[in-house]
Amino acid sequence: MTVPPGDPASLSFALVVAAVVAFGGFVTGLNGFGFAVVGTSLLAFVMDPQTAVTTMILPILAANVSLVRELDRDGFVSCVRRFWPYVGAALVGTVLGMLSLSIVPTRPLALGLGLFVLAYVALSQERVEIPGESLLRRRCFVDTGATKAALGFVSGAVFGVSNVGVQVVAYLKSLDLDRETFVGVVAMVFLGVSVVRIGTAAVLGLYDGGGLFAVSAAAAVPGLAGVAVGKRVRPAVPESSQRAATFGLLAVIGVRLTLSGAGL
Repeated sequence: MTVPPGDPASLSFALVVAAVVAFGGFVTGLNGFGFAVVGTSLLAFVMDPQTAVTTMILPILAANVSLVRELDRDGFVSCVRRFWPYVGAALVGTVLGMLSLSIVPTRPLALGLGLFVLAYVALSQERVEIPGESLLRRRCFVDTGATKAALGFVSGAVFGVSNVGVQVVAYLKSLDLDRETFVGVVAMVFLGVSVVRIGTAAVLGLYDGGGLFAVSAAAAVPGLAGVAVGKRVRPAVPESSQRAATFGLLAVIGVRLTLSGAGL
């Protein structure tokens, strides 16, 4: 049964949101990414995608505040200097993406969510080479200021309308960062973007008079708990197992959303 998006005060709505956000937090704490796409995609099964995107804004912010602290001061300053064109352009793209959120129909948004997730899984898996993938990485995923700005803008626009941040992860993965830096930079990008999104959502009236804002704020608590558990478990789980479990989950979510968006 679909939880009515217009009744954010209902107990069933709050319990579903808490459970989904806690699980998304666990996935993120375990491997450093996946909170936004897992949480939003699962919530989109029980509420309209626009509501799911808005509900996840505050939990994403809280989770990334926790993760960005994995960078020490020198590491944070270094990452800001290296990635500021990407982050700055992503902020602009995010605002434009959110401006279109209220006018994008539900089914196309669900379809887009599913296709983005499946594309990321296909490009990230290492068993089968995707035709043209090597050329795409050489030409697009390069570490230059102009490329960072262009990719940041596109990434922000997609994230603003869908909460799908797999394009951010794909770009940073291509740069062969060490694990600590990778987790910290991903958190830094999403943290900056999320701060802007809160104000934008409020101005656009996406919080439905404040009720949805309260649910989103409350959901940050189980989200942080999930992140903490995931971070504690992380050292005991081989990275290959983390990847397999995460990509398997994302593939199932992507297929389900794609079929739903296509009306099948």
